[in-house]
Amino acid sequence: MSLNQSQYEAVAHNCGPCLVLAGPGSGKTLTIVKRIEYLIQKQKVKPEEILVITFTKYAAKEMKQRFFRQMRGGNFPVTFGTFHGIYYGILKWAYGFGPQNLLSEEAKYQLLSEVIHQTEITMEDIEEEKDFIQNIATEIGIVKNNCEDVEQYEARCCRKDEFREIYLEYEQRRKKQRKIDFDDMLVLCHQLFVTRPDILEKWQDRFRYILIDEFQDINQIQYDVIKMLAKPQDNLFVVGDDDQSIYAFRGAKPEIMFAFKKDYPQAKELILNINYRSTANITKNALRVIGRNQVRFSKDITAKKEVGKTVHVQEVKDSVEESEYVLEKIQECISRGTEPEEIAILFRTAMCAGVMVETLLENHVEFQMREHMKNIYEHFIGENMVSYFRLAAGERSRRDYLGIMNRPNRYLSRDSAEDSVISFEKIKSFYCDKKWMIDRVEQLELDLRLIRKMAPYAAIQYIRKRMGYDEFLKEYAAYRNIRKEELFEVLTEIEERAKSYQSLEEWLEHISEYAVEIKKQMQHRQEQQRGIHLMTMHSAKGLEFTNVFVIGANEGNMPYKKAKLDKEIEEERRLFYVAMTRAKEELIISYVKTKNGKDCEPSRFVDELLEQV
Repeated sequence: MSLNQSQYEAVAHNCGPCLVLAGPGSGKTLTIVKRIEYLIQKQKVKPEEILVITFTKYAAKEMKQRFFRQMRGGNFPVTFGTFHGIYYGILKWAYGFGPQNLLSEEAKYQLLSEVIHQTEITMEDIEEEKDFIQNIATEIGIVKNNCEDVEQYEARCCRKDEFREIYLEYEQRRKKQRKIDFDDMLVLCHQLFVTRPDILEKWQDRFRYILIDEFQDINQIQYDVIKMLAKPQDNLFVVGDDDQSIYAFRGAKPEIMFAFKKDYPQAKELILNINYRSTANITKNALRVIGRNQVRFSKDITAKKEVGKTVHVQEVKDSVEESEYVLEKIQECISRGTEPEEIAILFRTAMCAGVMVETLLENHVEFQMREHMKNIYEHFIGENMVSYFRLAAGERSRRDYLGIMNRPNRYLSRDSAEDSVISFEKIKSFYCDKKWMIDRVEQLELDLRLIRKMAPYAAIQYIRKRMGYDEFLKEYAAYRNIRKEELFEVLTEIEERAKSYQSLEEWLEHISEYAVEIKKQMQHRQEQQRGIHLMTMHSAKGLEFTNVFVIGANEGNMPYKKAKLDKEIEEERRLFYVAMTRAKEELIISYVKTKNGKDCEPSRFVDELLEQV
């Protein structure tokens, strides 16, 4: 494949540092591969002196395969790897580390679970605990990767003192077991190079030319080690796009791209400014949005393709109507000859995809997902609603009863229901000397009889307002030190989805079938995947599709409600830009007018898109 002028200048860069800004679909992988070929064939660099780093094993493997296809075989011992893989290799050489020293992700989560159970933090269900452990693990990584002081670090997932207690106890136990986790590979490699300049010099001699892909995703400690490794020649060739930096939650620091020019004032700066992926309309509109960011490198990107279809923005009533609209458009695409695998539905968080997934399952549309699709009805709130409905329908499972007997608090004791099948008469007998407790049991019986006659939507409203479940959630949120809005969002989503069902039995049957289908879908994730793609906007980075649907483009979702600071809003805009630039031929963005019974506004990014120039 021939190179354009910008690509050729990047490939033929001689020595010293070089920053290549590569816009979406600009051929950055081709440029890196041709650069390696140029170094070997034109500049006569020894292949073993070239190090190519990217951020995932998959990307490193792809880069390596593409390089060998370009070179048409031959023995070229160029080193391809991830930051963690390369740094672990150095530690292995220096310290003799082996598999026995590595703390697997599974073992890490088990260790964190043990530590958390020793604190006063309590979990209501297994899914909640998994999420909390995942968040703790992520924040431990941020502390390590960005060289943060744990004493000063403000955690997002729990109180500052709770996080500090968990972090210190986890580190103590990990070291006692003589294990290192994923993030320690970076920290220990940094310490090794700082304390052993002789070892650093050995690796500097080994890797005289360093190429880094996706440079915008780098974190502080990765960058610090690379700067040391690149000396004294500083043959550092970095490729990335500041407009696609979307991993701050993992510790990535896009500002490092700007610091690069300060650290290396002599660095050459090049822009790959031709988009070969998207039509001119998609490219132009995506630039209109990202151009609102204040902290970015200015880029004048043009599309190689013709104008193409107009970017379409669709307003719909609610999530149900949105899912039906998208389904109709997908069926039109397929009828025109588009392969289902060339179609993607993108969303901000997995929660946003719930209604879409239900619609696809109900219509027997084949789809594939990268993420674990959480079943909202398996959240403890969903399980509580199911338990109320089962009891109202006449079932008497002890598990259902225990799940809701004190939600809201009725001060009922577990000892009052010891049989696997409960009896309200026996429970009242247990409290025979306490009339006020009998009154509470009788009120619960009455409430269940009333619910029995209601449609699911009305029943949930009754449980919330008349029985006091909303008050329970407020108290629970305060006790757990979490935002009550997060819990109400789950409950209201369940309530909204219940609207189309006429009876408790019909709703319960749907919940049961939905659980089976979700599990089936998740089991098939690792198999040969077919069908349209459903994925978060984060997961879509680096991919491309003929037709892209961005759903839920509402304020509070895009940008996400937790984004408050200017830099957080700018990252959300970059995420929206990434979603837009996945589309090759057609881009449809939709937003809802109402969600969970409340009026909604379109995303500010949609407003920016629709503004007249």
